[in-house]
This record gives sequence, C-alpha cells and structure tokens, in this order.
Amino acid sequence: MKNELIERFTSYVKVDTQSDESSETCPSTEGQWTLLRMLVEELKSIGMEEVTIDDNGYVMATLPSNTEKGTPTIGFLAHVDTATDFTGKNVKPQIVENYDGGEIVLNEALKVIMSPKDFPSLSEYKGHTLITTDGTTLLGADNKAGVTEIMTAMDYLIKHPEIKHGKVRVAFTPDEEIGKGPHKFDVAAFNANYAYTVDGGPLGELEYESFNAAGAKITINGNNIHPGSAKDKMVNSMKIAMELHSKLPAQEVPEHTEGYEGFFHLLSFNGDVEQTSLHYIIRDHDREKFNARKATLENIVNELKGKYGSDKIILELNDQYYNMREKIEPVKEIVDIAHEAMVSLDIKPITKPIRGGTDGSQLSFMGLPTPNIFTGGENFHGKFEFISVDNMIKATNTIIEIIKLTEQRA
Repeated sequence: MKNELIERFTSYVKVDTQSDESSETCPSTEGQWTLLRMLVEELKSIGMEEVTIDDNGYVMATLPSNTEKGTPTIGFLAHVDTATDFTGKNVKPQIVENYDGGEIVLNEALKVIMSPKDFPSLSEYKGHTLITTDGTTLLGADNKAGVTEIMTAMDYLIKHPEIKHGKVRVAFTPDEEIGKGPHKFDVAAFNANYAYTVDGGPLGELEYESFNAAGAKITINGNNIHPGSAKDKMVNSMKIAMELHSKLPAQEVPEHTEGYEGFFHLLSFNGDVEQTSLHYIIRDHDREKFNARKATLENIVNELKGKYGSDKIILELNDQYYNMREKIEPVKEIVDIAHEAMVSLDIKPITKPIRGGTDGSQLSFMGLPTPNIFTGGENFHGKFEFISVDNMIKATNTIIEIIKLTEQRA
C-alpha cells in the first residue's frame, strides 16, 4: 500500500489545482478540471461503478454493496483544489525515507530548512517516510492526501471482495479553499445516508464541530484634495478604515485565540485617500456569540456613518456556513463509528472543534451529515507543508475500517 499511496499522491500534487476566488466559473480554475478528469479515468480503471462528472466538475462514483444486509449508504469526500495562500504551481514533492528527527533541507539554494525547533511536532515523525515540498510551493496534501486515501481504500476493497461492505459513494469536489465546495454539490444524486470528509490534519483528528462563519467587505469612500488646499475638504478613507479597525477587540484575532474562542480576522486592507476596502472574516463556534460579533461590526460601521456620513461607508456582510455540530449531534453514531474504527487500529482519536471550514459544514446543512477525519498532513497552505506516508496508510485503513464497521452494525 505504501508505494501505491506515494505514486498516487505525487502524481496528483504535480497538477496545479489552486482555486481562484475572483473566478465566476465552477471549477474556478482549469487545473482542477485536469485533475478531476484524471480521477474519472482512474475510478473507472480500478473498477468503480456509476462514475460521473457533471458540468460543474463534481466527480461521483459507487462501490456497490456485496452484502445482503440493509446497510446504510455512506460516502467519502475530498476536494481537489489547493489554497490561494501560496503557490501550487510546479510542485516538486520530496521523499524523506526513515526521517531521523533532525532538520530537513527543503531547498539548499534558497536555504529553506524545516527544523524541529520551529515545528516541534516533527519529533513525532522520527522513523516515518515523509513527503515534503522543495521549499518554493505548498505541497497540496490539503486535500490531495484525502483524494489519495479514498482512492486507495476503494482500490483495496475492490481487490479484496471477501471484506463485506454496504454501498459506498465517493466524491471529489472543486473550490473548497474558496468556500464554494458544496455550492453546486448534488446531495440527492450522491444519495448517501451520511458521509465523511477526509480533510483533516495529523493522525487521529476527528471533527464534527466547525465555526459559524461570515464574510464582511467594507468599502470606505473618501475625498482626495491636493494636500496644499485640503483643510476642511479632504476625507482620508484610509484613516477612517484604521479608526474602524481600532474599534474591534484587539485580542479577538486568530493570533491570540484557540479552541472554542472566536475572532475577527482582517484578510486584506487596500486603498488610498479616495477609497479603501477592507475584507474581514468573522468566526465563532457558538451561534449567539457569532451573531453578537456580526452586530459588533455593524454597530461600529453605523457609529462611523453617523460621524462621517452614511454614504462614506458601505458594509456587505454575508453568512458563509454554520457549525455542523447542530446537524451531526442527532446522528452522533456516525462519529462514534469513526472513533471505534480508529481505536480498533490503535489510533488515538483526537476529537476537537475545527478552527476553520470544511465542506462538511455546508453539506451537513444541505441534508448530508458529514464529520471530518484526518489525512496525516501538517503545516497546510505553505512551503513547510508535509505529510507522513505512515499516517496516510493509517488514514486509508481508517476509511476501510469505517466501512467494515458500518456493515457489521447493520
């Protein structure tokens, strides 16, 4: 299984599938189409049935049931796009066999070194086979590792028909990294009772709680006048923007929060005297606190409108997704099965809230309860991203074990 995982994964990450938030197409980039079509052909070649790809790039396939039991249909999903934070073009994966626990030189020429001093969790991977970047791109383990593990699990089950299982549906989707992954996903066509996204990080992660999320775009209009004659005429939009930002709670930001703590996050600040735009995301696991955060921003904007004029500040505030716990708790047994699967494989489950988004957040509210399980990767979205092949094997085996347990419990 090891060589098979490495071969699949390294072939996937070499395809540039970075998504593009400014695009109005689905998928948002042509590279995603390239990989999605590759996956269609591979699904057919390993013997999956009902392999489809729709006009929006959503790939679905079926592993038919081989049991007489009335087993629920379960699904596994992974997204093919990579993050917008760092380039995913010309990825050159490097394999580190039997990692010795020391520094890993990612790029000697550029002096890019991944050290346990900077990333203490590396010490947990001594003896593992690691796949890293070459220090110039992200790796794409988020979420091509999930794609690899699902594909390998399906291939294994097809080659081992003695393992009894119910009907399994798989899907590979676009544009998760820009928050649009499930927007055009056909839940009815997928036709599963519940599903799992294979989109987590380190070994044992099991997540069924996510943030409630909103995005805010604020446009501030100023009035640019020659500074020599600007008295009582100039309105500097950047200064209003700074005033607005200063009114938000200084400690309630990503760099000062953890666990269940929510935040306001300024993603971008662009402007000049005439016009400035700010882009925020607002996050909180608690729905009441989430609504209070949105109200805080709205109150600040209204206060500044009163001071500078209602035409000077425009707020666009939109909810993005909600905490999937609300939809998963009524069917908590699907989390329990994943927990049991990990324990049976001597994996310690780490059940914690996701401090981010996952397709499962939106899918759960679309009628498909979808918790999230680990892939084995770390340091996503940057040049220090890496994944343990040893833990990819364990993720693949977890998928297989979930499928087996679902049949046994039927």
